[in-house]
Amino acid sequence: MTAVRAESNNDSILTRTTSCKGATGLVKSLVDHVHKDTSGHHQGRHKRHSSDLSEGALALEKLEEILSSELQLEEDSETVARPRKTSIAMRKGSIRRALRKRSTGVSSDTDYQDGDAVVPSVEVTLDNSKTLGYSGDAASSQLKLSDSDKKGKKDAEAWVHFKNEIVRLTHTLKCKGWRRVPLDQGAEIGVERLSGALTNAVYVVSPPQDMSHLLPSAQDSTTSLVSKRPPAKLLLRIYGPQVEHLIDRDKELQILRRLARKRIGPRLLGTFSNGRFEQFFEAQTLTAKDLRVPETSKQIARRMRELHDGIELLDHERNAGPFLWQNWDKWVERCEEVISWIDEKMIAGEQGAAGTGADAMKRHGLVCGVEWSTFRTAVEKYRKWLELQYGGSEGMKEELVFAHNDTQYGNLLRLQPSGESPLLHPANEHKQLVVIDFEYASANVPGQEFANHFTEWCYNYHDAAKSYALNERRYPTLEEQHRFVKAYVEHQSLRPSLSAQTSSASLRPVLSHSFSSFNLDSRAPPAQVTEEMKIREEAVERETERLIDEARIWRPANSAQWVAWGIIQAKVPGMDEALEAKKSPAGAEAGNLERAPDPPSAGTEEKRSEEAGGEDESGEDEFDYLAYARERALFFWGDLLQMGLVKEKELPEELRERVKVVEY
Repeated sequence: MTAVRAESNNDSILTRTTSCKGATGLVKSLVDHVHKDTSGHHQGRHKRHSSDLSEGALALEKLEEILSSELQLEEDSETVARPRKTSIAMRKGSIRRALRKRSTGVSSDTDYQDGDAVVPSVEVTLDNSKTLGYSGDAASSQLKLSDSDKKGKKDAEAWVHFKNEIVRLTHTLKCKGWRRVPLDQGAEIGVERLSGALTNAVYVVSPPQDMSHLLPSAQDSTTSLVSKRPPAKLLLRIYGPQVEHLIDRDKELQILRRLARKRIGPRLLGTFSNGRFEQFFEAQTLTAKDLRVPETSKQIARRMRELHDGIELLDHERNAGPFLWQNWDKWVERCEEVISWIDEKMIAGEQGAAGTGADAMKRHGLVCGVEWSTFRTAVEKYRKWLELQYGGSEGMKEELVFAHNDTQYGNLLRLQPSGESPLLHPANEHKQLVVIDFEYASANVPGQEFANHFTEWCYNYHDAAKSYALNERRYPTLEEQHRFVKAYVEHQSLRPSLSAQTSSASLRPVLSHSFSSFNLDSRAPPAQVTEEMKIREEAVERETERLIDEARIWRPANSAQWVAWGIIQAKVPGMDEALEAKKSPAGAEAGNLERAPDPPSAGTEEKRSEEAGGEDESGEDEFDYLAYARERALFFWGDLLQMGLVKEKELPEELRERVKVVEY
């Protein structure tokens, strides 16, 4: 080991120094000596690879940094009476401990501020628009393409370029271990696109399968301080180009940092202009069927309770009210702009060519079942009614918790523990579940969280024919809802016990999960214990029933939010150009102050498709956002009819025949 040999030959210069300037000089002398020793050691050998040279430089930088730190620690401890050991063995042990400590950070060179890891960020855009036809491959170098396959070669070249850009980003953002992958070997990494993501493009990024030529060898002494393990897989998230006005990314990153302090969700490793790198979990994503498994359902409920109780709302979050209505208020103007144009074309009877979005609009009718103005009026009327159920807006704010707001099955992962992992203990099995994608996380009442989750039971986003469809017959039964909510109520809360709150008028009493009152050694008479158990069981049942009712009254709000979400993301040929043409200069200046730029036009997508040979570049059917919004609107009207907030005669006959109704 060259570094250790240099230390041994210069043991006399590693004595205690009384000035930082002197310590720095000695460290630089030692590094110069290592450089000379390294040069002599490799004289006459074969020419080293550029990556080997970079690794040697990295090792020297690490050595200089570590020794500087060690010398500084000695200066700061001069006043300690107990003499320090100065043996070579002691110094080597310190170096090893320092390296181990550094290896546990979020990135290669993790900085900290106020106890939080500082996440690296760079103003760079990663373009994946020319690679959407690929779902992924282990290594582009393994592709076998014929000379006549010009399109295939063009796609493969775009894919390799994309992967090289990913490697470059990992270097810039100092993702731990990834700087050992040379910038020109991006073709060797694995990049697999995950299906089921509706807002972003999500990829799993894996290191090259064969890292032997990149890892330090036994003979290469300058790289002996570098870890021999390959870098960890990364989760790459590239934001959808049309959703910047849906999601506040700065706010999302702040929430992710708050979650990181509580070790909730994946760690954030680095951000760039249109995406980020996250910790990748070796886990299995839940399926639509998994949500219906009784034990899994209870585990989700327990994890949900831990999130609600584990993250305290900030004052401004509580004062702003339910995040669902904040989204509605932020999205509604853009939504009205889009849907009014679509409704206008449909009512005018303008039908596009077969297979186009305009043709689909004509076949299915108005997206919201009625004109947008009627739908919006119904939402506002319902919103006022909902607020009154809490005695006003202030009463509603008191019931807010930190909620995820998007617990569909694709956002729930199950870790795969082995051996003697604590996660295998029965009391910890629910902790095998990990929640991801906190884009919509913020303040909401528990009932809204339940309403959203229960409605997700009705979807299968991997259905080959109708991934957008809401099947109301799959909504959880009262028995299934009761099992879920009761598991939530009974799960141990991080909040203090409110055993005194037994009144059903209280909207969210937090029930203690302590069984100290029922200890077998208790001196209380059996009758008293039985009575206390009965009181507790009755309180649990009341709270369970109340939350089930709260979920039901929040279902229309949940549907209205996702109706707007689907409309905003809709892609209709010619729509963006038409909307821009309708705007006057004065109107554009006033209308764009609060809104992000429009999404890429359908004409642009058609041009890309032509360049790619006339095929859909996405490689898979585009998610039908308008059909999704239409299905949600039918569920919204069904709930308002059930609640008596709208009468059947007030709805068009064709809408009454199609509404989706769940009677519980």
